[in-house]
Amino acid sequence: MVKFRASTGAAFSRIMSVGAYRPDRVVTNAEICEMIDSSDEWIRERSGIRERRWAAPDQSVVDLACEAGRIAIERSGVAPEEIGLVLVASVTHPYVTPSASAEVSFRLGALNAAATDISSACAGFCYGIALGDGAIRTGAAKYVLLIGVEKLSDWTSQTDRGTAFIFADGAGAVILGPSDEPAIGPVVWGAAGEQHEAISMTQSFLAYRDHGGDFPTLTMQGQAVFRWAIGDMSKVAEEALHAAGITSDDLDAFLPHQANMRITDALVKAIKLPAHVPVARDIEFTGNTSAASIPLAMDRMLSDGQIPYGGTALMIGFGAGLVYASQVVTLPPAPRHH
Repeated sequence: MVKFRASTGAAFSRIMSVGAYRPDRVVTNAEICEMIDSSDEWIRERSGIRERRWAAPDQSVVDLACEAGRIAIERSGVAPEEIGLVLVASVTHPYVTPSASAEVSFRLGALNAAATDISSACAGFCYGIALGDGAIRTGAAKYVLLIGVEKLSDWTSQTDRGTAFIFADGAGAVILGPSDEPAIGPVVWGAAGEQHEAISMTQSFLAYRDHGGDFPTLTMQGQAVFRWAIGDMSKVAEEALHAAGITSDDLDAFLPHQANMRITDALVKAIKLPAHVPVARDIEFTGNTSAASIPLAMDRMLSDGQIPYGGTALMIGFGAGLVYASQVVTLPPAPRHH
């Protein structure tokens, strides 16, 4: 057997910066209710959402990703050409190929970077943190740009009472780089593939091509997803804390995927989160942005002073698949560039 040199990289990795982009257009519950039989009170009670952002018709997933990625790069102090890997977590890029990441890497000047997309829906950002951490520690890349981005307004039926008020658009990005001490905990991840139909599409694009009908849009079995999220995800979050060797008392922030305010409340109760730990509730003004929701919430809470730069946060993402991922991270330091 031929022996070859093993790849080695940094001992550890960390989040160096975060950037966010929220589209200009604010869509209120009142506007949503013009298209579905609902009310502002019903939507807020069921989801916690008051308003959400929609991208302009001519804004693409790549456009949104570049806006957030550019901010994260500037704040990190890392030159674009130093980035060795670009990961774009998204399920709304409207092309089978080429990847969104390939175009993003070119536009942002990461000309030497490997690039690939992650199709893990609302868990995509946490999947990307795990993959980027592994790339840095094995030497595959020194710096990684990870972007969670969605333009869900393109794929949501505005007349579907079960989903029209939930989904929204946005992008959040981080730069990952080497660290002298542990700053990204072990990931706890997996998939409950037996429930893959719980969040799906109304039909496949091949069926649409061959038989017509309505354009494929998102569909969700809301109660099934709710039960799974509050029943199983609290165990995953607790496993992530245990894997990192800390307890919830050590946290400075809890950053769950912004799926539904009731799910967040249930998770907080199930993991017995101490009252002093701030909890991301960005869904109130941003809606459910799938892979973008955790970095968007992180950026808002850091910018508003709700959580400390360099603090300790528990993240958990979960969604279509049904897939999930959770890890403890050290939050980025204060931006080097504003």
